[in-house]
Order: sequence, then structure tokens, then C-alpha cells
Amino acid sequence: MQRPAKLRSILRYDLPASLVVFLVALPLSLGIAIASNAPVLAGLIAAIVGGVIAGAIGGSPLQVSGPAAGLTVVMADLISNFGWAVTCFITVAAGVLQVALGLSRVARAALAISPVVVHAMLAGIGITIALQQTHVLLGGKSKSTAWHNLIELPGQVVGAHRPGVLLGVMVIAILIAWRWAPARLARIPGPLVAIVGVTIFSVVFPFQVRRIELDGSPLDALQLPEIPDGQWGAVAVGVITVALIASVESLLSAVSVDRMHNGPRTDFNRELIGQGAANIVSGSIGGLPITGVIVRSSTNVNAGAKSKASSILHGIWILLFTLPFAELVEEIPAAALAGLLIVIGVQLLQPAHIETAMKHGDLAVYLVTAVSVIFLNLLHGVMIGLALAITLTGWRVLRAKVEAHPVDDQWHVTVEGACTFLALPRLTRVLASIPTGRTVTVTVSAIYLDHAAHQAITDWQRQYEAVGGTVRIHGVVETGRLAGRAPA
Repeated sequence: MQRPAKLRSILRYDLPASLVVFLVALPLSLGIAIASNAPVLAGLIAAIVGGVIAGAIGGSPLQVSGPAAGLTVVMADLISNFGWAVTCFITVAAGVLQVALGLSRVARAALAISPVVVHAMLAGIGITIALQQTHVLLGGKSKSTAWHNLIELPGQVVGAHRPGVLLGVMVIAILIAWRWAPARLARIPGPLVAIVGVTIFSVVFPFQVRRIELDGSPLDALQLPEIPDGQWGAVAVGVITVALIASVESLLSAVSVDRMHNGPRTDFNRELIGQGAANIVSGSIGGLPITGVIVRSSTNVNAGAKSKASSILHGIWILLFTLPFAELVEEIPAAALAGLLIVIGVQLLQPAHIETAMKHGDLAVYLVTAVSVIFLNLLHGVMIGLALAITLTGWRVLRAKVEAHPVDDQWHVTVEGACTFLALPRLTRVLASIPTGRTVTVTVSAIYLDHAAHQAITDWQRQYEAVGGTVRIHGVVETGRLAGRAPA
């Protein structure tokens, strides 16, 4: 009885959802491959492997994996430095590292990375992608660095290829307008409508524009990785970078997906093993690195998926489409995919994340991380952001807030934050500033109170009361512990 019920669930929910995700994943996979300066079909290989392997082995029931925008900057740099075959080796090695991390059961440790750093990293990547693809939309080629993309943009605008610009702007306009499409139309993925519609338009009205070029069939694109013949230090850095970014992005995406449904929760260690296994397979046959992708995953949930079957089926649909219809991909204008990638890049820069950073006093971390990712590189940007976030957190922990103010004939003192021996100069100065002979209420709402601070407050209380004052202390019980009220 259980198997027929499960089969009915797959046919009713997962099969239709997988078709929707397939239609979203196809153009995104092509665009991410182009933005990474990788072979175009490497994006489709990664989408197939991510759907089938990560979907089957991973621990997230509704997450969909594939090539992700978050790794495009890293991949472009690796391909430039080592070539495609060695980059595939790096992908395989990163997958092995991910499996090892999953088996060691440390997956949840990746969630300890400050969300503001991750959000800023994605924003930096998004801006970098948008800058790169703006040149492609204008008829040129993206430059080696974000700085060169920025300073050479005015000249590219002057010499823009107008037919390509028209097609790219049409894609952007369709994607923006699709947000307000009626519910029935909105079921059709916006990227599919934009790419297919603009491609047909460019063929019916013959536009002389650069189109996607495939090097043979998908079977021809299969390639074994190549072991590096040197630069092992740089290769090791590349492996660690790909593994960490892919792991963090996948786990954070899984957390987000769990919030979107009420079904089974993610097994994070198993998810990391699944992602690693997918990267081993993808790199071994010439595909891009794979991560859990929030765009495809959210589409999967919203389309009504109930199990892993949807992710697996979406990978199978990409495979079945790619083998007989790969030539159709070559009709897509490069400017059209550039327009799609510009929108994807801008979407990575989310105003809600900036508002959250401002609300929690982390705007400096956000800006420094994003700017560092854009103008240095992703690894250095994230390291700088993490260092700044840790420093800022340490400053907040070490810096207690101690204030005193009069209320009628009484005085109120508040102690907040982490009140340790480092706060003694400020604590004793504020307490000494209170006039003698008054009634003083001290409210301690600190997250931690060490022995030195506790002793300073009790010593001051004893001395203050000895000269005629009255002290009521709320919150202090003993060193390091707090309660609702303690007797004076």
C-alpha cells in the first residue's frame, strides 16, 4: 500500500514540479557556464549531475542542486590560471573534501559563518556578474577584473552593438514585467519566457548577433580531469575555496528551503556528502562545480514538490532535452543570456539584507566584504569580512554599556552587554559620578558578568550605603549568572 501511495504522490506533485524546475534550470545553467568562462555544455552537465546525484544522495528533501552563480567568479579565475581540465580536477578534489567534511559530521559548523558576510559575498558576486555581462550585452567581452570592467564601461557604451543591446534589454524587461504577470501566466518560469521569446524574435527578424556556440554534442563535452603539473599551493587554495563556498552556499540554501515547507528537515551532514559526491562526478566528466541553488529550490517548493523525486527528474529532463535538441541552444543570442545574468546578478544584491545589516549595526561589515569581493577576489573578500565581523563582535562583547541618569529624586543605573574586568574603568567611573545619599536602582541586564565586575558593584553598594544612600540591585545573583531580582 505504501509504494502505490508514494508513486501517486510523485506523479501528482513531483513530476509537474520537476518540469517547472527543468524549464528554470536550463537557461540558468547555460548562462552560469558562460559567466564562468567554462564550456557551455559544462553547465548542463553540472545541472544533470546536480539533479540526479545530489538529489538522490543528499539530505535535503526539496533542495535542487546545479551550477550556481555564487561560484562564477572563482571558476573564471581558476580556468584563467589553470585551464579547464585542471579546474575539473579541482572540482573533484573539492568534492572529496566535502565528503570528508560530511563524514566528520561538522556540517553545522559552516552555519556559524556570519550571515551578513554570506549576504555581502553574494552581493559582491552579483555586482561582479552584472558588470561582466553588461559588456557582453553591449557587444563586447568581459574584462579580467571588476575594476577594468568598470573603467572601460563608458567606452563600451559608446561602441555598443545596438541589435544585441535591444535583445538583452528585451530579456531584462520581460523578467521585470513577469513579476506582475497574472497567476496563470506566472506559473510559466520567467527566464524561459524571456529567453525563448527573445530567441524566436531574433530568428524571425534576422538579427546579426553573436549566438551561443557549442563545441559538439553533450557526449563530446565529456572530459576527464587533468592532474596539475605544478602550482600545487595555488591548486590547494582553489580546492579549499571551492569546497568551502559550495558547502556554505548549499547549507544556507538548505536552511532557507526548510523554512519554506513543513515536510522533513535537512540532514546537513548527509547533504554535504551528497554535494561532495555530485562534485566528484561532475568534475570527473567535465562539469562545473555544484551547489544547492535557492532559485531552483524555491521554484521546486512553490511548484508543489513533495520529495527528492522532483530534483532527480529535473536532471533527467535536462539530459533528455540536451541529447537531441542541443542545436537549439545555438540559436540563443549571447546578449539574451547576458540580460538574464544581469538580472540574476542584481537579484543577489537584496535590499532586505542591507536593511538587516543596518538594523543590527553590521553595515560596515557588509560594505567592506562586498567591496573586497568585487575589487580583490572572493576568498580575500570573505576572509576580510569574517575578520571584521569577528572583531566587531569581540568589541561588542568586551564593551559593556553602563549608563546612569536621575529620575526625580532617585538615580537609575543600567548595565548591558558583557560586563567583564575590561569594563571596570567605565563601570567605576559611572558609579562614582552618582551623588551620595540618594536612592539608586541598578538594573543589570548584561549577558555575562564576571567576578571583577560583580565585586566592583557590590563594593560600591557597600560603600554607598555606608554614607547614607540606598541601593537596589536588579538582576545580579552571582558571578556569571542573572535572575529577575536579587535582594539589596
